[in-house]
Amino acid sequence: MTHILLLDDEANILNALKRLLRDEDWQVDAFTDAESAIEALRTTTYSVIVSDYKMPVMDGVTFLQFARQRQPDAIRLMLSGHGDRQSMINAINRAAIYRFLPKPWEDYEIQAAIRSAVDLYQVTVENRQLLEQIKRQNDLLRRREEELLRLEQDNPGITRVRRDQDGS
Repeated sequence: MTHILLLDDEANILNALKRLLRDEDWQVDAFTDAESAIEALRTTTYSVIVSDYKMPVMDGVTFLQFARQRQPDAIRLMLSGHGDRQSMINAINRAAIYRFLPKPWEDYEIQAAIRSAVDLYQVTVENRQLLEQIKRQNDLLRRREEELLRLEQDNPGITRVRRDQDGS
């Protein structure tokens, strides 16, 4: 199941986002404080993490930096009503966010951004799994090749096949 983490210090924003995402087949966890969200990062693997930019105690960039260290594959999005250029650059550079979403938002923008982030996460995970599979297969091939070389050294000609004129 796809897990989405939402963090915003305003409960009404979280409720609106949850309503917006309720038709999707996702588990949406919403938090009003960063400490609870950090605790959730320790127990649940999230595909997408959405955080508000300005919050008391811990800002969104700091939270997303921690989330990046804890779950590097999760796709991070920043939600903010304060869209100045420097804050966007800061968020992109420090927390490697995927998208910067404005407040107030258009519903379709949020839905499309989160769907896109979920798709990107799935492709990233699939690519990692395929890479691991290729590494295992290459390792197996290398070991088999080493075994053939060993057999050939111990018994010269054992790895060659001689066929007669009819192929037998």
